[in-house]
Amino acid sequence: MMTAAPHLQQIVAFRLGDDQFAADVFCVERVLRYVAPRAIPNVPAWLIGVVDYRDRVVPVVDLRMRFELPHRDAQPDTRLLVVQVEGEWVGLVVDAVTEVATVDAAAVEPPPPLFRGLAGTYLRGVVRRGEALVVVLDTARLLSTSDRLVLERARRPDGDGAAT
Repeated sequence: MMTAAPHLQQIVAFRLGDDQFAADVFCVERVLRYVAPRAIPNVPAWLIGVVDYRDRVVPVVDLRMRFELPHRDAQPDTRLLVVQVEGEWVGLVVDAVTEVATVDAAAVEPPPPLFRGLAGTYLRGVVRRGEALVVVLDTARLLSTSDRLVLERARRPDGDGAAT
């Protein structure tokens, strides 16, 4: 009797501090070496600026700030993940990209109950990679509707990014 092949999913794994995170490979447009974004005024602290990527203005989110982790200056391993969020590109600053891995989709467990609330909405699940737990993010839910409005203002080449 043949068993069905497992449904496989590719993830881009990255590190923030001592914690491992991942995003679905199909949500990641590109992994770039970190370049300091151009600052924009009157936006939340986690929106650290914009970069030009493929002739588009891409807002940059510092995931450390977004997840309320301690600040860390950019290091040689710091990367910028350009991800798709609702059809738009957003840059995510991460400490390092560690691997592109293939996992059994059934191995991605729902987030544990301790991840309730706003932070829990960002999560698709948790997967074990050896001894490590990797938190798989739902990039489509990283930003709320009001966050997306702020990003839209930041993208405008004629606007000043000012929040209303």
